[in-house]
Amino acid sequence: MIEYIVMIIGVLGSILALAQRDLLKAAILTGISGGCVAILFQILLAPDVALTQAIVGAAIVPVFLALAIYKTQRVGKDD
Repeated sequence: MIEYIVMIIGVLGSILALAQRDLLKAAILTGISGGCVAILFQILLAPDVALTQAIVGAAIVPVFLALAIYKTQRVGKDD
């Protein structure tokens, strides 16, 4: 039962990340789906894969995306 709730949260986090107009918010929201996948790996009794997914998918990828967005310049009007 808990796995379905985690899956729904992961899918909703991904949809929210795709729907964001602000790229920094989208980069931060990608961590939700990475964290949910890490939780699912832990539920499936794969703690080594869960730890790797938590580090990479929930921490490193959103930080690198946010840094890349921060380093770029905005072109056009700000809404």
